[in-house]
Amino acid sequence: MKTNLFILTVFIFLLLLLSSANAAFKSNGNGFQVQVPILLYHRFGLIVADSMTVTTKVFESQLQYLINSGYVVIPLRELVDYYLKKGPPPPSKAVVITADDGHKSVYTDMFPLIKKYRIPVTLFIYPSAISNASYAMNWDQLREMKATGLVDIQSHTYWHPNFKKEKRKLTPRGYEEFVDIQLTKAKDKLQKELGLKIDMLAWPFGIYDDELIRRAVAIGYIAAFTLERHHTSVSDNIMALPRYLMTDSDRGKTFGRIIERRLPQKGH
Repeated sequence: MKTNLFILTVFIFLLLLLSSANAAFKSNGNGFQVQVPILLYHRFGLIVADSMTVTTKVFESQLQYLINSGYVVIPLRELVDYYLKKGPPPPSKAVVITADDGHKSVYTDMFPLIKKYRIPVTLFIYPSAISNASYAMNWDQLREMKATGLVDIQSHTYWHPNFKKEKRKLTPRGYEEFVDIQLTKAKDKLQKELGLKIDMLAWPFGIYDDELIRRAVAIGYIAAFTLERHHTSVSDNIMALPRYLMTDSDRGKTFGRIIERRLPQKGH
């Protein structure tokens, strides 16, 4: 009887040990599950030109808040590697910064602050605009940003379509071909111009579905990002990770509440 009780005790202990190890893998080592806010910007400037403009002054104040509050801005790639079990967990106060589209103010306004504060950033670019549209950066500017080692550049499809509208307009076969062109052509063009590995994708307008995800995975994307306003966690779909769309009103205490927000933990 005593032998059986001893074996049972050892077995329960091993189960608890395995459970703890699994929890440790999902945590950052400080007792809670890793939950990281990914911030999304579009345009910058002296004044608020539209709903997606964050004034340069406000953006710098946000960076100062992160630094003064002990947050660490990490490359998006590090977070993705962790979720894919290819890298260690990020720090408990990690934050990721991204910018979509390739507006020229990313170069004129954001880039100097990236260099000043040594902040890593990921840009999601739709290449049809680069060196073509008057509002967009050019390829030399993107190469200059990439050369600092602070800026990664990834895909935002080829010309930023609304997939819901295109699906209504096109035949099933035509829509499938359209999706493949948007995902493949962007990947190929960015890799050719910048010499980068393009395997992450920001969904235009945050629109995605199971069919789009299947095509993106088949084409070689390992992670994708949308616009849902909550921190990322291990329970999120790696092909639809949430991001906070930042506006100029996200300042001061409002910005602090966004950054400090945590999802409730099971058992609490």
